[in-house]
Amino acid sequence: MNRIFCLLIVILCSQLVSAQQNEIKFHSFEANYFTGTIMEHNPDISHLITGHPTGLILSYNRKTYGFEEVEARYNYPDWGVTFIYQDLKNPFLGENYSLYGHFNFYFLNRNLTVGIGQGVAYANNPYDPETNFQNNAYGSRFLSSTILRANFIKENLFEGLGFQAGFGVIHYSNANFKAPNNSTNTLYFNAGLSYQLDPLSFPTYIPETSWRSSNYAERIKYNFAFRTGINEADVNGLGQFPFYTFSVFADKRLNYKSTLQAGVDVYFSDFLIELIRYRSIAFPEDGLTGDEDYRRIGIFVGHELRFHKVAFVSQLGYYVYWPYEFENRVYNRLGIKRYFYRDKLFGSVTVKAHYAKAEAVEFSIGVRL
Repeated sequence: MNRIFCLLIVILCSQLVSAQQNEIKFHSFEANYFTGTIMEHNPDISHLITGHPTGLILSYNRKTYGFEEVEARYNYPDWGVTFIYQDLKNPFLGENYSLYGHFNFYFLNRNLTVGIGQGVAYANNPYDPETNFQNNAYGSRFLSSTILRANFIKENLFEGLGFQAGFGVIHYSNANFKAPNNSTNTLYFNAGLSYQLDPLSFPTYIPETSWRSSNYAERIKYNFAFRTGINEADVNGLGQFPFYTFSVFADKRLNYKSTLQAGVDVYFSDFLIELIRYRSIAFPEDGLTGDEDYRRIGIFVGHELRFHKVAFVSQLGYYVYWPYEFENRVYNRLGIKRYFYRDKLFGSVTVKAHYAKAEAVEFSIGVRL
């Protein structure tokens, strides 16, 4: 369930941005069949790659035309909801059903879309220590899922009907909410049809305002954030524990789209207490006493890509205090943030990881002064 709230935040915020009484709304639907392969990003899942996954992608899109300023500045993207059914063609993995909030961005005279979706998936055959111990990819029934896709499209070829074909990647993981969590990434190729409702009434695109993007620049602001959640080490059965992270950082908004950040994170991750004790007993050759300090301190730089009150957060950090060598010293954070009350308060859902290996899903609240 690690990023289900990202889905809810994206949909809710998009609706709030565009929900005005005199806006005329336009909609489209898509249906795609796909087939592909699970990429072996980790040799531990090689036994799970036995066939070519197939499935169905169904999408609903809200078409934009510049009614809100943010639409024009991002070349009139679509936003909406995507449902995916995937048969992973492996008896231990089974089938997944997933629901996403998505954005589609247009390029090449609107003949190419690049889309990103974030949501939650239901795995019908997750890991079980007695009946399905072979499934070391999905340690829980509910997973986080991300979809990245690119499609060549031709809309409204005949009375609203269109065509698209392309490729993408579907990622399933629970971000160490529960072990095991080796995850899967499916590279797929798709083709399908689209249908746009009332295409003859679609308005002319409203051009971007003359108000310069740089006019949104702000002075340096100071932020305080509290992050928490539950996670587990990669040792099956070691248990789930809460964590608490305190972040202090400065940010500088440069223009309508971009904000730069730099700051400090202080981590109190209780799962490390149990992991240190376990390794000191199970692997005495490591030289651990079991009393090593589990706390960590990191410094980071970051960027926010703004969509009105919503922002996509990306940060890269380095542990300056790292007494227990868990994973490596470099970490990253990706997720969604929503601002409130004149941008003075915010909430976010992010995934903290070491390169591609997730450590935790963080639910955060903060203040910006």
